[in-house]
Amino acid sequence: MTEAAVHESPGLGGLLGRQGELARLRADIDGAGLATLAGRPAPRSRVLLVAGPPGSGRTALAEEFAQEQLATGRYPDGLLRARLTDPGGEPVPVERAARELLTALDVPAPAGADEEELTDILRGALVKRRALLLLDDVSAAGQLAELIPDTRDCLVLAVSRGPLTGVPDVRPCTLGGLKRTAALALLRRGAGEIRITVDPTAADRLIEVCGGLPAAVVLTAGWLAMRPEATIAEALARITRPTDEDGLAGHEDPVALAFRLVYAALPPAAARTLRLLTLAPAGALDAHTVAALAGCSLGAARGALENFALLGLVRAAPPGSERGEYRLPGALDPLLRVLLRTGERPAEVLLARARMLERAVRRLRAAQAVTEPLGSPARQWLAGLPAALRFEDPADAARWLSAGLPALSAAARTAVEDGRDLDTLARRLVGALTGALLAHRGREGAAPELYRLHELVLGVATRRGMAGERAAALLVLGDLDLAAGRSAQALERYRAALDAARADRAGPDGPLAARAVESVGDTYAELADWQRAADWYGRALASRQARGDGAAVARLHGRIGAALTRTRQWGEALRAWRAAAAAHRREGDRRGQAVALAELATVQEYAGRPQEALRSGEEALRLASALGDRELAAQLRVLLARIAERMGRMAQAAGYRSAQAGSGVESSGKPQGRTCET
Repeated sequence: MTEAAVHESPGLGGLLGRQGELARLRADIDGAGLATLAGRPAPRSRVLLVAGPPGSGRTALAEEFAQEQLATGRYPDGLLRARLTDPGGEPVPVERAARELLTALDVPAPAGADEEELTDILRGALVKRRALLLLDDVSAAGQLAELIPDTRDCLVLAVSRGPLTGVPDVRPCTLGGLKRTAALALLRRGAGEIRITVDPTAADRLIEVCGGLPAAVVLTAGWLAMRPEATIAEALARITRPTDEDGLAGHEDPVALAFRLVYAALPPAAARTLRLLTLAPAGALDAHTVAALAGCSLGAARGALENFALLGLVRAAPPGSERGEYRLPGALDPLLRVLLRTGERPAEVLLARARMLERAVRRLRAAQAVTEPLGSPARQWLAGLPAALRFEDPADAARWLSAGLPALSAAARTAVEDGRDLDTLARRLVGALTGALLAHRGREGAAPELYRLHELVLGVATRRGMAGERAAALLVLGDLDLAAGRSAQALERYRAALDAARADRAGPDGPLAARAVESVGDTYAELADWQRAADWYGRALASRQARGDGAAVARLHGRIGAALTRTRQWGEALRAWRAAAAAHRREGDRRGQAVALAELATVQEYAGRPQEALRSGEEALRLASALGDRELAAQLRVLLARIAERMGRMAQAAGYRSAQAGSGVESSGKPQGRTCET
C-alpha cells in the first residue's frame, strides 16, 4: 500500500546516522502543541512530518521510527500505511487512500462511497483505536488534513518533500545529507575498508559529490561493490564526468549522478529490464511482473531483482508486504521514466505492458479456478498451467489476491486510462479480477472493488461506443448504488442504462432494456413511489411477455401486485396476484405459486372478501404442505386462523391454531419469500 522501507540500503545494511532525528521525533510525540499551550486539549492526532529531498532517506527514517514506536506497545492497533503520490508523480485521490486504510483496518466501506463519506468512516473507525498512520509521499496539505484522525490516541507520521503549510501544529523534522561518519560507514559497506583507508581524501570528496544523501551513497557503494578492482578515485572521476550517451544529460543532482554511474555499468539487457520496471503497476515489483515485462524466465527475473537490490536500484518492500516484493526508490523513478521514453520504442513498451497484463489475467483466472470443484473444467484448465502460475489451494490464492489487489487495481486503471491500444486486455483484466474477487469474497464482500472496476468498464465502453457493454456496466453500478442506499443515483444509472440498451443492436426489446426497465421499477419501489413502480413493472412485463420469459413474467406480476397492494388498489392488485400464481404454475414453480396464493389471500382479506381469501389460503397451504415447506405452512395457518375468526368460524380458526401449535414452528403470520421480492 505504500512505498517504504526500514533500511536505507536494502542490499548493504540498515539505517545509519539518524539518531538525532529519531530523538527529535520521539520528543515531538508528547511535546506541547499550540492547542495545549492555549489551554485546550488537542482535538486531533499529533502529526509528525519527516521532510527532505528524494534520496535523503526520509521514508526509511519514518519506517524505522514507526517500527520503534510499535515495539513500545503504545499503538497496539498497529501500523497503517498509505502512499499519497503514485509512481510518476500524480497525487493519489484522498478517496482511494481512505479506502485502502479502511481495508487495512478490516472496516467495510460502502461501494461507490465518495471522499467525504469514506473519510468520515475512517475517522469514526479510528476514534477508539490506538494506531500509527504512516502517510508517505504526501504531495499537498489537503491530502494530509483529510486523513488525520479525530483522536489524541493515534499518531500520524507524514513523509513529504517539503513543509506542509495549512495543517495546524505539524512538527517537522527536516533531513539533509548524512554526517561524514555515517556516510563513510555506508560507503564502506560496498567499497570495503581498504579502499577508503588507501584514499580517504577521495572518499570524502565522493561523499561530498553525493551530498551525503543516503540514496546516492548507496548507489556509489553498489558500483564499487560490483567492481572490486576499481579505486575510489576512479569512482569519483566517473561520477563527476557522466557520459552524455545515457540519455540523462542535464540531470546533475547527487542522486542522478550516482544513478548514472551505476546505470552506465549495467549490461544492455539489465539496463533494459531496469527501464521497464517503471511500468509495474503501483510500483510493486515481484518476479512474475519483472519476468512478464522483460520477457524472461521467472528465475532470471528473480536474479535481476536481487542484483538490482545489491546495487541500491530497488529496495525491499516494507514489512507486511507480499514476500519477494521490491519497490523502485522514489528518487530513481523519474530518471528511469526519462530513460524509458528515450531508450525504448513505443511498440516495445506496449508489448511489455501487454505481456504483463496477460500474465496478470492468467494468474487471476488461476486464483478463481482453484476455488472450483475438483474435476471441473476450470480445475482441468488450471492443471495445464505452468506450476509458477498455479496456486496450492484457495487460501494461497486468497492471500495472493489480497496482497496484490492494489497493484492489480492500478494495472486495470492504468490500462484503461492509457487509451484504446490496450482496451481489449484491460477489459479481460477487469473481467478476470471481477471473477476472482467474487470467487473469494462473494458479491457483498467484493462490492467496493466491483464498483470501481465497473466504472472502468463504463469508461472503456463509452470511449469505444459499445452500447451493450455500457448498459451492462451501468446496470451493475445501479445495483450497487441501490444496495448502498443511494436510490437517486441508482435511478440515474438505470435510466442511462435504458438509453444505452435501446441503442444496442438488440434494441428496446432486448434483455438489457428489459432489465433496465425493471430496475427503474425496483428503485421507485425502494423510494416508496408505488404507483410509478407499478407502471415501470408493467412496461417490463410487456417486454418479458414478448420474449416468452416465463419466470420473469411470474416475478413481475408479483411485483406489480405488491406495488398495487401498497396503493390499496385492491381490484388491480388481485388481478396481478392471480396472474402471478398462474404464471408460477405454468413454470412448474410450486413454491412460487403457493407464495402468490398466500399474497392473494391477504389482499382478498384486505378487500373484504374473506370467503375468497379462505379458499386461496387453503390452496396455498395444500401446496406448502405437499412441498414440505414447514415455515410457509405455519405462516399460512396463522393467516387462515385470523381470516376464519373474522368470519366468525371460531372452531375452524381453533383447528388452524391447534395444527400450528403442533407443528413446532413459530411464525409471524407473514408469508416469507414473497413473489414481489424474489
